[in-house]
Amino acid sequence: MSDSVIAVYPGSFDPVTNGHLDILKRAARLFDRIIIAASESGRKLFDFALEERLTFLHDSVERLGYRNVEIDSFGGLLVHYARDRNASVIIRGLREVSDFEYEYQMSVMNRKLIPSIETVFLSTSSDYYFVSSSLIKEVAALGGDVSALVPSIVNDALIARRRKPLEG
Repeated sequence: MSDSVIAVYPGSFDPVTNGHLDILKRAARLFDRIIIAASESGRKLFDFALEERLTFLHDSVERLGYRNVEIDSFGGLLVHYARDRNASVIIRGLREVSDFEYEYQMSVMNRKLIPSIETVFLSTSSDYYFVSSSLIKEVAALGGDVSALVPSIVNDALIARRRKPLEG
């Protein structure tokens, strides 16, 4: 068995933002291997299909040049996915106090389910604390410039969606 520490960085990444990538950059220095795991399903409806979200992640990670980062997707319980991938850490980014309340509750439940998996919280850089995928999509849909807040592939996709005629 290897002594390397594998961490899972989960999320909807709908779409990935520079805030997500900020957390990834810092986590990549802390752990031997990181698996970015995009949620296949959940309580929320996604604006971008799983394949699009994975493409955005692959492109973003490739541009960053990380060799210790893998992109994957998961369904079901995150803690079961982490166990099945031999991860001992779940990475969660925090933007504000309200994020902590929810994330802490989830970390305690995960620890109850599988005590050997720890959750590590990383606070978002002050440059991105206000950025959420939902806000990005809303601002972009209304014609706002979000190019400084998302990878270029995401910005291009948001602009293309804005130009697409409404179906119906």
